[in-house]
Amino acid sequence: MSDPATPIYSHGALALSRARLLFAFGRLQLPSVGLSEPVLSRHLERTYATYASKEGETASWIDYWSRLHALDWYLACGCLERSPEAWQRLFALRANPADALLIDALRSRAVRLYPRDLERQETAVGEYWSRLLVSENPAQSAILMRYDGLRPLAPWLIRVFQNWHMSDLRRKFEETGACDSDWSSAETQNDWQWRDAFREAARDWLGTIDEEGQLLIGLRWRYRLSQRDAAKLLGMHEGTLSRHTAALRDRYLLYIEERLTDQGWTGSDLRDFILAEMESVLLDEPLVGVSSLARLIARRGLQIPDVGS
Repeated sequence: MSDPATPIYSHGALALSRARLLFAFGRLQLPSVGLSEPVLSRHLERTYATYASKEGETASWIDYWSRLHALDWYLACGCLERSPEAWQRLFALRANPADALLIDALRSRAVRLYPRDLERQETAVGEYWSRLLVSENPAQSAILMRYDGLRPLAPWLIRVFQNWHMSDLRRKFEETGACDSDWSSAETQNDWQWRDAFREAARDWLGTIDEEGQLLIGLRWRYRLSQRDAAKLLGMHEGTLSRHTAALRDRYLLYIEERLTDQGWTGSDLRDFILAEMESVLLDEPLVGVSSLARLIARRGLQIPDVGS
């Protein structure tokens, strides 16, 4: 039995009973992982602290219990304790009940992140997998150490994978001047309800733009062309392309702002949130995917940019 003076148990009999139920559930569902109660108590304190740091004064054990994905949490703890059975389970985890394995979902995301760059696609997943337990930055926690158990593990890992690579891409393109800030911004609000609402609105907006808009977005984001290179490819003056891009961005911001405001958005920095979230939509949306863009480019007699070089 773990030390009764630890913070979990200082929250009373209800916290104690729920903690014990959580431990028993994990041992029942994943007996071969075999984590002890003291070990799990330590991880529970750690993940609750992660949750509380985000929620501030509104954090409570009751709320944390009600939102916890217990089996995913237990599995992540097992991986952090380097349990071979836990890692085998993680390798076999599915992106969702009807989808491919997690590892295949990550590979698919790598293809969308690095179109036509086969070497980078192959290394992206391996690098990410190696960072689950060991951080690339000594000042940051390893990826699995950041998981608080409040979201399904597989989608969370996919999301972190995408954010990790998007941050790397954004940094590289800012350093080389290949992409400006028209469609990028720092991540802001970590609210999955609003992310879902945003993605639905963004997809609806993408369905309203014409082929010229689709091509412009695709060249600037999917193929990561600079404003100068995109204008050259399209045979357009750079200033004209800049005005078209700005007009497209303004229409997009107005459309999404109206949709989210109508749905009751109460957070701050709505535009920053929208600009940050648009990255993931552009990577997932078939309308501006590689196949669709290839058809648009071929129809105009243009040559697909070699993004792998």
